[in-house]
Amino acid sequence: MPAQLSKFVLNASCKDYCHPWTNSCFTATTGLGLHALQESLRIYSTVYLVALLLRGKFPSRKDVRKTFTDTLQSVAFLSWSAFSYPMFICFLRRLLRNFNFLTVSFLPSFLSSLTAIFVERPSRRTLLCLYVSNIATETLFRMGQARGYYSSIPRGDTYIFSTSVALLLYYFRSKSNKHDSVYKIFRFVIGKYEGIDYIKKNTLQSPTLKCSTDESNMRSSKKKNKKPKKSLKKNIFLKSLATYKKIIENLKDLGKHASCPHSHSCLRYTLVGGMKCFSYGLSVQLGLNLVLQFQKILKRPQSIKSIMFKRSNLNLAVFLGGFSGLYKLLSCSLRRLFQKDSSHYAFPAGFISGLAFMSYGGNTIALYFMWKALQLLWNDLVEKQIVPEVKWFVIFLYCFSTAVLFHVAIIEPQNLRPSYWKFLCNISGDRIANMSRIPIDQFGLETSKHLEKVLVRTNTSNKRAYIF
Repeated sequence: MPAQLSKFVLNASCKDYCHPWTNSCFTATTGLGLHALQESLRIYSTVYLVALLLRGKFPSRKDVRKTFTDTLQSVAFLSWSAFSYPMFICFLRRLLRNFNFLTVSFLPSFLSSLTAIFVERPSRRTLLCLYVSNIATETLFRMGQARGYYSSIPRGDTYIFSTSVALLLYYFRSKSNKHDSVYKIFRFVIGKYEGIDYIKKNTLQSPTLKCSTDESNMRSSKKKNKKPKKSLKKNIFLKSLATYKKIIENLKDLGKHASCPHSHSCLRYTLVGGMKCFSYGLSVQLGLNLVLQFQKILKRPQSIKSIMFKRSNLNLAVFLGGFSGLYKLLSCSLRRLFQKDSSHYAFPAGFISGLAFMSYGGNTIALYFMWKALQLLWNDLVEKQIVPEVKWFVIFLYCFSTAVLFHVAIIEPQNLRPSYWKFLCNISGDRIANMSRIPIDQFGLETSKHLEKVLVRTNTSNKRAYIF
């Protein structure tokens, strides 16, 4: 820690640090609050409208009313969080008659988050906590790395993802949860057959699972006796489709182990599952690239070829297809090896299949799964009465994580994730960048110099003028 941090107290006024564009604390707070209200209304109206449309059915009057009220509540939450942040900075300055290392940002942000989180719906608090904790974890790691406490581990995000997804898949195999978002992801990627809900239902309906190879062979032999239509011989496309169907039917008839919960052969289960996820990943990546590069395509239509055939378009497809295929292959192999099914197979199968993440990578996804795994682990330990239940833990973690992010945005913005810095600039109208770092340079962290580099790197500005 720099020796200058011994200069704990800053003898600066609110205007010198918090709002150099105006003399009035009330005016500065009101200006930020009004701008945050506009931005939060734009953000949440879009989010909730898209969520309403993605339901796939015509919304009822009740759905529209609920969407409207939820939007207003989330807008109030984010607006109050932004409005109260400078309010608490100035309040603590007047109360203590000076600033210090904690009151320049950390403590005001903690208090503003604490008052704002109670405005938001309880059902969204855990999701918000996971989001900010994700970014705060990465930020704290960057801070320690910048200070030389440790160095980064090559492919560290892959190891975090693999370990986390192994634990999550174990709970997917052993504990029922129909509403958790991560369970919905697993049902989509690896299918319903590996989930505890399907396994329980199938066990109740058929206590003794039998291999239906003979029946499937009889079924396939009947299909083979059917004469192909004449049009199939003339049409290449239909002939190719018939060949594909024949291959799939043959794969179905190879048989499966008695302990496997899926319907057809293990080989078909593995290959088709991997191919489906590969195609989904490729379609999503191509779609995103075309949408993001739409203006470029309009200006230069010939660029569509280079956009479509970029090698990086395969990254998401390889990850999803590899993850799904490897997990199913390993699960079936373990069932055949030990002659029984077990939820504990999710640990080795999940960890090894999670290594496919190295083809895609990303700290955001890895840390999300890490925090989700820790959440389910903690809930499980509470249910088993191994650890006590801490009722306010989610709220405290949210407030602490948000305080870390705001504090780093002020003190050492170079260690903050660029996307989150841009979010803070957008929601505050660049006021977070306009707050003067000159008094804070007293702490010896060269804040002003690092801020200039961040502004250039993120294409943001600290030169805006404000009416209030």
